[in-house]
Amino acid sequence: MERAPDPFRDWRQAAGILKCDFQNESVPMILRHEAVRRAAKDWKTFSSDAPFRVPIPSEEDVRTMRQLPLETNPPEHTEYREIVEPFFLRAKIPAVVVKVEALIERMLQDALGRESIEVVREFALPLQSRALTHLLNVPEAEAETWVGWGIHVFHDGGDGQKKGAALETYLQQRFDQALANPGEDFFSALTKATFRGRPLTREEMMGFANLTFAGGRDTIIHCLSSVVAYLGKNPQALEFLRQDPSRIVLASEEFFRVFMPLTHIGRVCPVATDVHGIKVKPGGRVSLGWASANRDETVFEAPDEVRLARKPNPHLAFGFGAHLCLGAPHARLILRTLLQKCTERVAAITVLGAKERVENEASYQRVMGYESLIVKLSSL
Repeated sequence: MERAPDPFRDWRQAAGILKCDFQNESVPMILRHEAVRRAAKDWKTFSSDAPFRVPIPSEEDVRTMRQLPLETNPPEHTEYREIVEPFFLRAKIPAVVVKVEALIERMLQDALGRESIEVVREFALPLQSRALTHLLNVPEAEAETWVGWGIHVFHDGGDGQKKGAALETYLQQRFDQALANPGEDFFSALTKATFRGRPLTREEMMGFANLTFAGGRDTIIHCLSSVVAYLGKNPQALEFLRQDPSRIVLASEEFFRVFMPLTHIGRVCPVATDVHGIKVKPGGRVSLGWASANRDETVFEAPDEVRLARKPNPHLAFGFGAHLCLGAPHARLILRTLLQKCTERVAAITVLGAKERVENEASYQRVMGYESLIVKLSSL
């Protein structure tokens, strides 16, 4: 099987931490699996109660509201999470599963009928957007607007401030419509929801919705693209899954581990903190290195190898602790269904052209999916 390079190996072995410069701020990146897990659970030392500063790079310039429940700590986080969790758990409802299966079946059928398809923008982007409509219980046609926002609602070309303002305008309009004509969709549910005995403010509604569209978007798209490319370069992997589709569950978790699109996420230290020998001032940021933790050789045997039957697989692709990703069931449904449909419909995937997407930082360079991936799908 193909090996996937790890840009953090030497740093992890040397000290378990890497200092990185982001937006003129020196941020220590925690790299080891157990250290990342401990930090993720220690919200008093490594706080998420830091509007705009949890994402790296920070997002003060592209949005005007705190993302909920991401940028809060327990107990507020737990109470906020309970408001929207039922919608994210819809990915486990049989009727929603059937709709996503039908969606992927249609999209694969279309791709099989073409000479070639560009996976990132012509397949993964519309798939993520259309699948999200079923999670939020809105008409699938609504996804055509979302597709127009690109791979990332803030950072995919153009002016980030302008894109952020466009998203906020859209969300304001959807909440106005929900108030005027309430239904059973995500936006209507937020207009009806309460927090500690009072209705949600519009800013809180916007915070939930902003995260829903900004988070779990490019991550899913780049993960799907990486998996398609892997199956194209390693045809034996697709045959391995075809021989026994029950292998898809473990294979999916391995793909999430290796093709972790989110390199890291930030936390803010409320007081002066020593992080593996590096002093962090009050209000300074620390990075939890998910991608590095997923390659920790003390936890994963041959961590750079893609082992589709890897078990156990305690990866951190969906985070850890209280902030475990709300969208994990949704991501798992999409990837597992795509793999299932590929074993049923696709004989081979031929990679015709690929341009890797590289995260270039002063301290490291990491491949994160593809800018462009052109493939030919052949029918069984």
